[in-house]
Amino acid sequence: MAKKNKYYVVWEGNTPGVYDNWTDCQLQIKGYPGAKYKGFPTREEAVAAFRGSFQEHISAGSPGRAKPRPAVSEEARKDIVWDSLSVDAACSGNPGVMEYQGVDTRTKAQVFHKKFSLGTNNIGEFLAIVHALALFKQQGKDTPIYTDSKTAMSWVRRKKANTQLKRTAQTRLIWELIGRAETWLKNNTWDNPILKWDTERWGEIPADFGRK
Repeated sequence: MAKKNKYYVVWEGNTPGVYDNWTDCQLQIKGYPGAKYKGFPTREEAVAAFRGSFQEHISAGSPGRAKPRPAVSEEARKDIVWDSLSVDAACSGNPGVMEYQGVDTRTKAQVFHKKFSLGTNNIGEFLAIVHALALFKQQGKDTPIYTDSKTAMSWVRRKKANTQLKRTAQTRLIWELIGRAETWLKNNTWDNPILKWDTERWGEIPADFGRK
């Protein structure tokens, strides 16, 4: 008996939708953080699934299913500096549409948010930290800043974004912002501790965009 064709639903990816082959599906999920997708034997099932949610159709071993994290103990969370700001970035593709934000670690209230047509996750993480540093410099605050990106922390320490993003007309704006961030780091000092968020012990950083 001939093998049935499979249809693929992409709930979260570069372009969500129903695809009739794996190659097209891959183009939507490759490089997309936390892509959510699954295969179905018929188009009718795929279309019906797309109208619903990913959570309604996942099962153990299904493609796109993230491994659940263990519950975070209250004892572990006692080590968090709650009077702080948490930053994070998300990118649809690499490069792709990129955004970053800063939130109050305790309340998750958004303090700032920026979105760009083209960038990378590392650039977003870097710009988010510098944004927070500049904001607190203006306010005269030494508030700690949490990030879950070791790469961004190293770029800030070196005061240089070691990105491989190509310089094109499309990336001109983001490169201008990178240059401004590097200049700010070289011309300013700060007392704000930049802390590594311990994802394994504490779960996702409060500024996470929820796409993993």
